[in-house]
Amino acid sequence: MLTTSTTRVLEPADLDAALAVLDRDPVANAFVAARVRVAGLDPWRLGGEMWGWYAGGRLESLCYAGANLVLICAGPAAVRAFAERARRAGRRCSSIVGPADATALLWSLLEPGWGPAREVRRNQPLMVTRTLPEHIAPDPRVRRVRREEMDVVMPACVAMFTEEVGISPLAGDGGLLYQARVAELVTTGRAFARIDDGRVVFKAEIGAVTQHACQIQGVWVAPEHRGRGLSETGMAAVLHYALRDAAPIASLYVNDFNTAARAAYRRVGFTETGSFMSVLF
Repeated sequence: MLTTSTTRVLEPADLDAALAVLDRDPVANAFVAARVRVAGLDPWRLGGEMWGWYAGGRLESLCYAGANLVLICAGPAAVRAFAERARRAGRRCSSIVGPADATALLWSLLEPGWGPAREVRRNQPLMVTRTLPEHIAPDPRVRRVRREEMDVVMPACVAMFTEEVGISPLAGDGGLLYQARVAELVTTGRAFARIDDGRVVFKAEIGAVTQHACQIQGVWVAPEHRGRGLSETGMAAVLHYALRDAAPIASLYVNDFNTAARAAYRRVGFTETGSFMSVLF
């Protein structure tokens, strides 16, 4: 029995306890929870380790250490413990993402050894809705992307990622991992787009799904079509799929400086319920 606070790498036998922690905040934790429910806690299947912080023998907090470093239900003591483990292990992730306050503390502890970051986004509002929009009709041309349309949708996905993150997803491995992820979303019916004359006008994906919540990502309107309200009608259409087929709550997070997107999401019915922070390397 663990009687003091400590951290360790979780094992498959710890799955129920880990899920109990994730379920404390099912909206904010949707991304990690979705991965854990599919892959369990085996690092090879999960794509990284799951660290657990125990206090008085009870699992209280988690930290997913994979391509992203993600804090889950972590108070200051847990953050400091995870920071020490991460510092000893060295940086292996391409970003740190999580609730803003905890992530800010984590980065303040890691920055002396891991910095400088390529970019720090300290306030990314977490937005949530449980209802379909009342006053915005969904775009009837937004639909699920078909498997044979991968070549059509991929350029839009690359453009969105590059615009959002600041680097191309095709760098490094030539885009193999990114293409595989897009293909997974298309194959599972979680990629949506309006395609006019063989070109993507609007797109979005449901990137994570649990029984409690889903997370919408990759929202993008072709530059020549911006300013016409397509993000609102497109999002209204995606919400019909998300709330009907995926989960009772839909969420997303957005950069605070993207005032146009935040306003569009509010008009569709999203409300801001929290804040994330991202550190990009």
